[in-house]
Amino acid sequence: MMMKKIFYMALAAMPLWLGSCSKFLDKEPLEDPSAESVKDASAAVAMINAAYQPLQRPKLYNMRIWSLDIMAGNSAVGAGGGDDGIETIQLSNFSTGPDNFSAVDLWRGPNPGILYCNTVLENVPSMDIDLQLKNRLIGEAKFLRANYYFILVQLFGDVPLSLVPAKPGDDLKPARVSKERIYNEVIVPDLKEAITLLPRREEYADQDKGRVSKGAAVGLLAKVYLTIKQYQLCIDQCNQVESLGYVLNADYSDCFGGEPRHKNTAESLFEVQYYGLTKAGFWDDENQANWLSTYMGPRNSGWVGGGYGWNQPTAEFVSQYETGDLRKDKTVLYEGGPLFDGKAYKSNMSSTGYNVRKFLVPLSISPDYNTNAANIVVLRYADVLLMKAEALNELGNTAQAVDPLYLVRQRAGLTDKKSITGLSPADMREKIRHERRIELAFEGQRWFDMIRWDNGQYALNFLHSIGKLNATAKHLLLPIPQVEIDANPNLKQNPGY
Repeated sequence: MMMKKIFYMALAAMPLWLGSCSKFLDKEPLEDPSAESVKDASAAVAMINAAYQPLQRPKLYNMRIWSLDIMAGNSAVGAGGGDDGIETIQLSNFSTGPDNFSAVDLWRGPNPGILYCNTVLENVPSMDIDLQLKNRLIGEAKFLRANYYFILVQLFGDVPLSLVPAKPGDDLKPARVSKERIYNEVIVPDLKEAITLLPRREEYADQDKGRVSKGAAVGLLAKVYLTIKQYQLCIDQCNQVESLGYVLNADYSDCFGGEPRHKNTAESLFEVQYYGLTKAGFWDDENQANWLSTYMGPRNSGWVGGGYGWNQPTAEFVSQYETGDLRKDKTVLYEGGPLFDGKAYKSNMSSTGYNVRKFLVPLSISPDYNTNAANIVVLRYADVLLMKAEALNELGNTAQAVDPLYLVRQRAGLTDKKSITGLSPADMREKIRHERRIELAFEGQRWFDMIRWDNGQYALNFLHSIGKLNATAKHLLLPIPQVEIDANPNLKQNPGY
């Protein structure tokens, strides 16, 4: 009964798109998610809309995913000191236990989305609705389910597997299954099917802009293949993304920000959508405001709506920028750097001497903590180019890896192509890893990269190099929350916790 209650709440909280995109969410909530209640196309669309909504919540992209950069060592918690953000402090100090709030959120965050996707996939195929719409809805559900499971297996390893919505009498205490099985039976096949079913981004009507497109599914499958070390398959998918017309934005800053021109850009494959101006409470699941500016703005500065001072870049991270890299001024606030909204930054505004600039939205655009309409970028073309470069290099095609790597560096003002030409595979590997760290900084990518490189040894070596000596192999996975184990004795804890 609890799962059904959650489903109803999500359907009642439909508005998750910007401006005109909210039109397709003007639906009556379903009273029953069973097949008998799904009678028309509008109800089917309402079901898939519910499957998107968990992406927006603080359990995933609006807080916990970006805070993984703190655990990865790019930044310090900052915040208000003391126990403020204690769960993230524990993660970053590698003192996490099975009662950690962040681990609980990340374990639970994808599960409503998986339920809603399963409901769509059980009901929509048999509906008598327009075939093109039906295929699109199935493709959206397949992509979203794959993405939710991809988050889970990267963070926790083996997890329970559910491919149909729970029904009365079902076993609600499932055991974990191997992550290899989830990759082989869900993530990869779901994305392959999504690619065949989804339209290109240009084929969506204006009121549907921001939905999952073919390019999003191709790009995510490339990332999955890179993660499981299927390098040629990764390259094939990266090439397909290029053939779909994705390009780099002319300016790095155009990928982020609160103005409409920053949303769903030519570079973007997939974004979590927000429209701001929400009346919901700050922690409510229905909150429609992007929190990145609210949390990362200099604390008590009055520079942005909110301004809680979280996610403060470390001096070690800032030192990694090469001379002439234009991304530094667009990513980090530092003393002597460019003004923000006419204001000069001072190093005493944070504990590290730095704050994130990348996602900040000035008061003229977002005057309060709950008015930020910026989207959160999950996957963009620069990431795809760097994935292609990495996969080429890992296959020994180091010379071919230069061009996609150079495209990313060239936009950043690093135009000396000779500096990345003629490198050994080992040196090119380090260049690409450096580039991913800088290009994708604070976008929630760094931890996932670190734990896949060298089977996680890269993460441990790096963490030890910045003084986090208590990080061990067990910390490459998060603990299964004890509250979940207490409720389901069939769940077994990850080793070491």
